[in-house]
Amino acid sequence: MNSVVDELVITNKSKIIFLVLDGLGGLPESEGGKTELQVARTPNLDKLARSSVCGLMDPILPGITPGSGPAHFALFGYDPIEANIGRGVLEAAGINLPLTDRDVAIRINFATSDKNGNITDRRAGRLATDINKRICEKIRNKVSLAPEAEFVIETVKEHRAVLVIRGDDLGGHIDDTDPQQTGVLPLEPVAADEGSQKTVRIVKKFLEQAHAAIADEPDGNTMLLRGFAKHKPYKSMMERFKLKTLAVANYPMYRGVAFLLGMDLNPVTPDTKTEFEAVAQKYNDYDFFFVHVKATDARGEDGDFQAKVKVIEEVDNLLPMLTGLKPDVMVVTADHSTPAAMKSHSWHPVPVLLHSNVCRTDDVQTFDEIACIRGGLGRMPSMNLMPIVLANAGRLTKFGA
Repeated sequence: MNSVVDELVITNKSKIIFLVLDGLGGLPESEGGKTELQVARTPNLDKLARSSVCGLMDPILPGITPGSGPAHFALFGYDPIEANIGRGVLEAAGINLPLTDRDVAIRINFATSDKNGNITDRRAGRLATDINKRICEKIRNKVSLAPEAEFVIETVKEHRAVLVIRGDDLGGHIDDTDPQQTGVLPLEPVAADEGSQKTVRIVKKFLEQAHAAIADEPDGNTMLLRGFAKHKPYKSMMERFKLKTLAVANYPMYRGVAFLLGMDLNPVTPDTKTEFEAVAQKYNDYDFFFVHVKATDARGEDGDFQAKVKVIEEVDNLLPMLTGLKPDVMVVTADHSTPAAMKSHSWHPVPVLLHSNVCRTDDVQTFDEIACIRGGLGRMPSMNLMPIVLANAGRLTKFGA
């Protein structure tokens, strides 16, 4: 499908806004209750839904719980399975850390463990960024991988950091060491192929030294490694869709996805309001705006139902700042679901609305996970959204005679 869509793309002056509320999809707190999106007071989203076409989307495949990386690739029209890459590369790209073909990039979650090594907090209390920087500096000073390899370690944000192992003949197919639960030991890094066994040996050497260096930290005395990957190139949004794109996203991982797809990166802004203001300020300079709201996902992972509701309501209050620009196509959706009841990503499909002057509106009256299934988009893979957006923007020509 990708090649067919790419061949039909034409240019015009239309404007497209993608508002992505990370982890928006939810579940009721109790049986018979309502989801976070249903509980939230969202008059602006509901009004927009009534003049839009709505539906539900599966980020990867039905029943598959997605990571943020492939889920975002799918939203932008890239096959999430073919385009999938480890989160390490995404995090590195998000902080503009140059990578070479000798590098394996890995995302670090600084975590806290007890005296027996069992994990007590997978995010070390969402470690403050300045403490993260201090811990990374301690590791730089006390760890050596010579003569086999070099390493680079850089703070990303809060409890997140990036580790790059640099050497010859390194493979990147390695299982995560994050067990995704507390009360247990971190997993051992395991090579998924022969070419990655050398990397595993080096990673174990790194972990042994690094854990000794940070053992006295009250928080962040353990590292969980995720998203091992080597860099690979992607066709840009300009190359595929002839779109000049701007990413208004604050968190490095999402900036990394945008960077890999050739989007310009707006400077990091203080909050959602200033993100929306940035779209208005640069509206004449771009065709496509990716606007990312992280807090919905963070509050879902915290298991804080009411805090997630509050974030949704804050976004709804600010929505007229975007709709007032009168884009030719306005999309509101999510990359994946993060129900507060589960404190994690889930496989549940995500709601989507698409507004344009030529969309076939349906009878959906409220923007939520239950109402949207009655919409004209039905239930579809997330990667099918982008061709529909381009069509509504008048950016696809006819297929065939």
